[in-house]
Amino acid sequence: MNPLARNNYLGRTEAWVHRYQPRLKIRERGVLVSVGDGVAWVEGLPSARMGEMLAFADGSIGLVLDLSEHLIGAVMLRQSDTLMAGCEVLRTGRPLGLWGSDLLLGRIIDPLGGALDSQGGLSEGHWMTLDLKSPAIIERAMIHEPLYTGYRMIDAMIPIGKGQRQLIIGDEGLGRSSLALGTVLNQRGRSVRCIYVSVGQKRTEVIRTLDTLQRGGGMPYTTVVSADAGAPAGMQYLAPFTGAALGTLWMRQGHDVLVIYDDLSAHANSYRELSLLLRRPPGREAYPGDVFSIHARLLEQATCLAPEHGGGSLTALPIAVTQQGEISAYIPTNLISITDGQIYLTRQLFAAGFRPAIDIGRSVSRIGGKAQHPAIRKEAGRMKLDYSRFLELEVFTTFGARLEASMEKIIQRGKQLRELLKQERLELTSPQVQLAWLIAYNEGWLDSLPAQEMKRFLARLAAEPLSLTLDTPRDQWKRWLQPFLKAGGER
Repeated sequence: MNPLARNNYLGRTEAWVHRYQPRLKIRERGVLVSVGDGVAWVEGLPSARMGEMLAFADGSIGLVLDLSEHLIGAVMLRQSDTLMAGCEVLRTGRPLGLWGSDLLLGRIIDPLGGALDSQGGLSEGHWMTLDLKSPAIIERAMIHEPLYTGYRMIDAMIPIGKGQRQLIIGDEGLGRSSLALGTVLNQRGRSVRCIYVSVGQKRTEVIRTLDTLQRGGGMPYTTVVSADAGAPAGMQYLAPFTGAALGTLWMRQGHDVLVIYDDLSAHANSYRELSLLLRRPPGREAYPGDVFSIHARLLEQATCLAPEHGGGSLTALPIAVTQQGEISAYIPTNLISITDGQIYLTRQLFAAGFRPAIDIGRSVSRIGGKAQHPAIRKEAGRMKLDYSRFLELEVFTTFGARLEASMEKIIQRGKQLRELLKQERLELTSPQVQLAWLIAYNEGWLDSLPAQEMKRFLARLAAEPLSLTLDTPRDQWKRWLQPFLKAGGER
């Protein structure tokens, strides 16, 4: 070291020693009283806060979820086999969080950001906490852009806009998850990032979901957050918040994001389990009183941001389970009141062979129509009127009543429309094909075809190369469709 550098170093050291003042350093230390069923009770740590991470001497990690006069209730997120009463517990002083970046696209992670695939962990990017804060009102914009699901019935009659919260509800085995997966696969090439949150599902179901995404080409733009049925209740509780935090991060960066919560009924069950283990007083159906606010805080992240605040959007599709079609249960009614609409699937339609088994009478999208493309909105409005009239008159046909010729025509067109709205699992329709069949139906060009021919007509239409767009004038669409229908699809 040269003399000048040595003198500078000594000068800085002398100044630091001169400013140093000895003071008492206090560090809180707690003691583990008991642990079991994924919940630990800790004595001490008087300054601990709700949602703070606790570090155990054996390397285990806990999250504070209950504060009482003498004890702290912590949910175990990672627990070693050597954890036992008497173990030392220390505060970390930080809330739960994980690293978020574009590197998570195509990855499978747990709620703590740990890798569940073979690509290794992630320790770079933007640190995001799971203590979610909803975007302020001044940051939000009106929903103005559609999110196409690929399902003809939804895109025409129950449209969803980017930034909307649309509930998918129904009994087990009716295709709720298939609707969500189809929507994810339909975002390929549309610059929409997807997050699929799997809560409390069997491991075989999670593997089947991953396989569907892989075969459909959806993994490159999708992140899967998984807490299966074998995961601790604390991990199942945190999984939706991890998906929402990652979606919020990408939305703030200006991206359009779609988050699937599959499902929030299992999430509510995990929170009920934790609350009962933490000795909280039970409420209706043994759920804690704040389960409504938990889901409201989660779904309030879904919005469309104003351009000056990034211009991104976060669309939420939560899934809920009903028992025997009972939508007046506690969790379904809570979610219906929080969301902007619901897609209701019934067992009666499913058993009758109508797929997707969506009950139009109980399904609604309160704000999605404002985001629908004007051309599709105009054509779908005429179609919905015909379908509602058909549903009203169809009841009379069950009694063998004789109907007038005009009513018979309505019945015939309604049967054709029902066949047009049927769709197999993961059979997706582009917006251009959607507009084409709507125009053909509204013009009455399909009236001469039997209902059984509707599926073949849609298949020919989907196979035909389309150079027209949704903004193309309606007259050009009609000129394109007329030769197509006359030639039976041969052009």
